[in-house]
Amino acid sequence: MATARKIELFVKASDDGRNIGNCPFCQRFFMTLWMKNAPFTVTFVDMKRAPEVLKEVAPGSQPPFLLYEGEVRTDVNKIEEFIEETLCPPHYPRLSPRYDKSNMAGSDIFHKFSSYIKNQNPAMEEHNEKALLRTMFMLDKYLGTPLEHELKADPNLKVSKRLYLDGDELTLADCNLLPKLHIVQVVCQEYRKFGIPKELTALSRYLSNAYKRKEFANTCPENNEIINAYKSVAKYYKI
Repeated sequence: MATARKIELFVKASDDGRNIGNCPFCQRFFMTLWMKNAPFTVTFVDMKRAPEVLKEVAPGSQPPFLLYEGEVRTDVNKIEEFIEETLCPPHYPRLSPRYDKSNMAGSDIFHKFSSYIKNQNPAMEEHNEKALLRTMFMLDKYLGTPLEHELKADPNLKVSKRLYLDGDELTLADCNLLPKLHIVQVVCQEYRKFGIPKELTALSRYLSNAYKRKEFANTCPENNEIINAYKSVAKYYKI
């Protein structure tokens, strides 16, 4: 039996200070720790009212950051790696995807989304929308293409039946991509009346499966949190 470790994750708080705020990195690590099945606590850091916790625990840092056995981890590029290496088998599940390409699937979507939603030039609207759509189609293609283990089980399989990016279990790749896809869906629908095309059946299936998982659904910020976060950059176009 694994020895209990003292783990505390500090995440950006919502506007009311009671829940998680709009921050895909915060949700990413929240999901990761939840999936590890390790006891941990989450502290919502209200950046407007109570930055004292930052001064005491991680001066000069912004959420998310991790407090593990009294040691602070603030580098968002290394927190995930630290969790995966420290909370490892046999006591904790391995979450790294088996296929490297799963880590890259959908990697351009958030960048294209940012260009699309923050664009203030109407002449570039169609171009940016098409660029975002291309990344969605590429992700849909990956999700619909059988992976090696699927073909080994069924050499005649034409369309993947897997639930998530790398298989039938959530991995670190999903923890990275799903929070971003959630933001893309909420913001594009609110400010551009733009949704994921119906013909992207593999992507739609993926999201439907993901929202059934409490590790994802219960760590998403409220839609209003996301909408308000983008109000200043997306207000140019009337909805």
